[in-house]
Amino acid sequence: MKLLTGLVFCSLVMGVSSQGWFSFLGEAYDGAQDMWRAYSDMREADYINADKYFHARGNYDAAQRGPGGVWAAEVIREDIQKLLGRGAEDTLADQAANEWGRSGKDPNHFRPAGLPEKY
Repeated sequence: MKLLTGLVFCSLVMGVSSQGWFSFLGEAYDGAQDMWRAYSDMREADYINADKYFHARGNYDAAQRGPGGVWAAEVIREDIQKLLGRGAEDTLADQAANEWGRSGKDPNHFRPAGLPEKY
């Protein structure tokens, strides 16, 4: 429901044309895939202290898609944080890494030493 509400809001407030609308949806879809890929890599790597890197990388990759990717990254991360309900301190650190990546800064800032180059 949140997704549908957000899409309708974006189209009404920003006056997105039909071509812009499809572009936004494509960016959002690709951004969601970027977020999923970062999550999957994090689970596969199972590397201590690497979660902030994967948060930043997923948000960075999604944001590179355009406004739809940024929107998808924000919605996905907010919803996941609410669902997982981890401690406030960990959530704040995750949010800082998310914002770092979404703002276009290098996610390698959070990369832990020894993490395989594959990631």
